[in-house]
Amino acid sequence: MIAYCGLTCTECPALAATRDDDEAKAAEIAAAWSKQFGADVQVADVWCDGCLVEGKKCAHCAECEIRACGIDKGVANCGHCDDYACGTLQAFFGMVPAAKETLDRVRASLES
Repeated sequence: MIAYCGLTCTECPALAATRDDDEAKAAEIAAAWSKQFGADVQVADVWCDGCLVEGKKCAHCAECEIRACGIDKGVANCGHCDDYACGTLQAFFGMVPAAKETLDRVRASLES
């Protein structure tokens, strides 16, 4: 499951904790993300079924500008978008280069 932004949802610890209904793991993730991002991340902010499906959304997914745009444009992910790679994505790629690699592969598969 590739998120709109190019992150691989199935590699996300929040998705794993949600699927396993593992509150202790969600608490570990909340603590780690609080430290990593300098924010007050609560366990309730961690639960997520992935940004592409209906269900629970982590605090970030629920507010994500990239996700909202992908939904609005009706694309499977941003690799399918006619505006790939927009300025918003370029800024995101600066923080998460692996997401660009993933979406570049998606683009290449569409062009072949």
